[in-house]
Amino acid sequence: MSRTALIVIDVQESFRVRPNWQLVNHADIAERVDRLVHAARDNGDLVVWVLHSEPGTGGVFDPAEGHVRLMDGLEPLPGEPIVTKTSHNAFTTTNLQQLLTQHGVTEIVVSGIRTEQCCETTARVGSDLGYDVVFVTEATATMALAHWSTREDATVEEILADPRTLTAEQVAERTEYVLAGRFATIRTLDELTAVPVTS
Repeated sequence: MSRTALIVIDVQESFRVRPNWQLVNHADIAERVDRLVHAARDNGDLVVWVLHSEPGTGGVFDPAEGHVRLMDGLEPLPGEPIVTKTSHNAFTTTNLQQLLTQHGVTEIVVSGIRTEQCCETTARVGSDLGYDVVFVTEATATMALAHWSTREDATVEEILADPRTLTAEQVAERTEYVLAGRFATIRTLDELTAVPVTS
């Protein structure tokens, strides 16, 4: 039994129906994650799928609206856990830690949406819980981030015109800076999906 689990966080249709999806850095996030999923399965690793839900809000994360489902092209296999969270990290409001303990997992590989939010928070909490954490920035996605004082109803054009706005690339770089050497090891997609050479 592998001691590694791939955690796929919030790669769900909810994000694609929001206006700021046009600002995403990795529009092909489902394909990137799918590469990791196939490599994890080949290694015998556990794959855990996480969805974010905000019941009763009437927004894109409200299950009643129909968007709280994996993006097209992602298909869990029978036996692969699907957990639904209502917090920013994948641990606090789910049985994720119990699942990992049951499978003898000591290392988690973090991927999904958004890089600096649910993915980074899960990496930090996972590290504090004692897991070795691998963060695959290339298999995460995020959007340009408006300054905290920006109006909530600002348009995409207004956000982009504001010199205080961080690009998705800047956001991802900052996440790597704060995680590396403290909470996680940064690895690339190619490193984790390379076919091992057999003699």
